[in-house]
Amino acid sequence: MKKDINLGYIVFLSIAAAIGGFLFGYDTAVVSGTNEAVWQQFNIGDGSFFRGFYVSAAILGSILGALCGGTVSERIGRKFSMMLAAFLFLISSLWCAVCSNFHELIVARVIGGFGIGLASVVCPCYISELAVAKYRGTLVALYQFAITFGILIAYGVNYLLDLHANTAIESPDLWNLIMNTEVWRGMLGMCAVPALVFIIILFIVPESPRWLVVRGDRYTAEKILMNIYHSKDAVLNEIKSITGEKFDSGFGATDYIKRHRRMIYAILIGVAIAILGQFMGVNAVIYYGPTIFKEVGLEDPLLGQVWIGVVNCATTIIAIFFIDKVGRKGLVYFGVSGMILFLVLAAGFLHFQEEMQLDSVLMIVFLGAYMFCQAISISAIIFVILSEMYPTKIRGLAMSIASMSLWVANWLVSQIFPNLLDALTLKGTFILFAACCIPYMLIMWKLVPETTGKTLEEIEQYWIKEKKSK
Repeated sequence: MKKDINLGYIVFLSIAAAIGGFLFGYDTAVVSGTNEAVWQQFNIGDGSFFRGFYVSAAILGSILGALCGGTVSERIGRKFSMMLAAFLFLISSLWCAVCSNFHELIVARVIGGFGIGLASVVCPCYISELAVAKYRGTLVALYQFAITFGILIAYGVNYLLDLHANTAIESPDLWNLIMNTEVWRGMLGMCAVPALVFIIILFIVPESPRWLVVRGDRYTAEKILMNIYHSKDAVLNEIKSITGEKFDSGFGATDYIKRHRRMIYAILIGVAIAILGQFMGVNAVIYYGPTIFKEVGLEDPLLGQVWIGVVNCATTIIAIFFIDKVGRKGLVYFGVSGMILFLVLAAGFLHFQEEMQLDSVLMIVFLGAYMFCQAISISAIIFVILSEMYPTKIRGLAMSIASMSLWVANWLVSQIFPNLLDALTLKGTFILFAACCIPYMLIMWKLVPETTGKTLEEIEQYWIKEKKSK
């Protein structure tokens, strides 16, 4: 296989697209270190709706970005959609750093969120359309690794800037305001650096050849394939065997779904796993980790959050090496079972903490083990599954629907988490997250096909072939 493809070039393009995942991870996680400072800066008291709204503002933008992502990527292509997302990240981060009031901050966060939603649709889609079946899981998982690496860097930046703010000499200039006096501005603004790098790299990245075939530009697609595959004609013929006549006859995505009704079933399954994955607790830990650690009495909550980021990132590297060997579903069975176990143990710790005088470090251990289990399973496979479940003809639309559903659920969790703490306590919230793991595993077991090692065209045939219902 390696002799037939230019694997190094494919890896380069996959890493380039995965920078969008880094921006995604940084922008969503950096908010965890700014919560307390922003709430204090703008006088947002306990129990205020705007506490959750500040955290969820970017996610609201992500919903809009995911909703538009399919249409945008189909119209202007995968490459220019990624470039648009990068510009939105850049504008958002710079505006957050210099905003003059809470309303501006919220608008800036929504703009960045739009970039997140767009990137979550387009970047894994781009990687999936470039990759060959044997390495597709690993290459798309690079996007998830980039997300976790972005999360880790966000935690590290938060921690280091907080240390710097406590030791820096005050001065009246803008730089001092951003990096010292109101250091949350620097935390949010640092995203401008990787956003600019992403924009520059995208100038040398080609368009997705599969998208070009869909648009009828086979000449340009062949030129790109010459840099990727040594047997470009065979690959192009394989794509055309599924898509060629349909695209030439003018059928759109909705027409395709009408002709193959089982694709509605596939889209609904994607929506289900996207939604349930958000109600299993991972984003509550990412967004509110310092708040959780502070509640259990940890002396340095930001340092505890860095530990969570390290586990999340390191485990994703492990998942990259196993996802095309163990398979998508095998990782889910292992990881989700562990998530249930450690969520229950964390709830048990909270129940017995005062009575048995348990050390708060145990919570770091349990949440670290929980993050290991989720990073090697649901987080590692979600964008892989969503990017490969659907045919090229409807991939943009289907991923847009699934990603929008993911972000709606993500927004709901981030918005109501403070309320869940008030209503159920942290212990009850962990039990709720554990309960949500069960239907997710059942759906993966019964309804989602194993896609490991299959070409995108073989996966398409699974959904559209006629089956007698039981």
